[in-house]
Amino acid sequence: MMETAFILATLGLAQALAVISPGPSFLVVARTTIAESRLAGSITALGLGLGSVIWASGALFGLTSLFKIAPWTYQAVAIAGGVYLIYLAVQLWRHAPEPMPEMSQIAARRGTALLRGMLTQLSNPKPAIFFGSIFVTMLPPHPSVTLVACVLPMVFVIEVCWYVLVACLLSSPRLRTSYARAKPWIDRGTGGFLGILGFKLIAER
Repeated sequence: MMETAFILATLGLAQALAVISPGPSFLVVARTTIAESRLAGSITALGLGLGSVIWASGALFGLTSLFKIAPWTYQAVAIAGGVYLIYLAVQLWRHAPEPMPEMSQIAARRGTALLRGMLTQLSNPKPAIFFGSIFVTMLPPHPSVTLVACVLPMVFVIEVCWYVLVACLLSSPRLRTSYARAKPWIDRGTGGFLGILGFKLIAER
C-alpha cells in the first residue's frame, strides 16, 4: 500500500509540473474564462481533463507502442491536431471584432466549452508520449489493478483542478471589463499564437 501511494505521489508530481507549464490549454481556458465566464472556463477544464484521460489511457494500454511501431500514426494525429489549432486560430481572428457574448448565449455554449477543452487537449499527441514516458519510468512492469484504477482518476483530477483554479483566478469582473476593451487585440494575439503552434506541429512531421 505504501509503495502504491509513493508511485501515485511521484506520478502526480510529474504531471502537476507538466500541467502548470503554459501552453495551448492555458490559453484556451484563460480566453474562455475572461471572454465568457468562470463557469465556461471550468467546463473547458473538464474537457481538458477528459482529453488527458484519453491520452493517459492510450499510453497505459499501448498507444505509445503503436506510435513506435507505426510512426505514421503519430504523424497523422499530430497533423490533425495542428489543423485543429489552426482552425481555432482562424475562428479567433474572424470573431475578434465582435462584442462579448451575452450571458444567455454563454449558457447555450456549455457543451461547446466542454468539447473545445477536450479537442484542444487531443490536438497535441505529445501528452501521450509524456504519459508513456513517466508510466514506463515510474510504474512497475506489472502494475496492480488498484494502481491502474487510481492512475486515470488522478490524471483527471490534477488536470481539472489546475485549470479550474486558473478559471477562478482570471474571472474577476475588472479583468473581464479590461478584456472587453482590448478584445480584438487579445483574441488576435491568442489566435496568432495558436496558429503558430498548429503550423509547428504540422511542419515538424
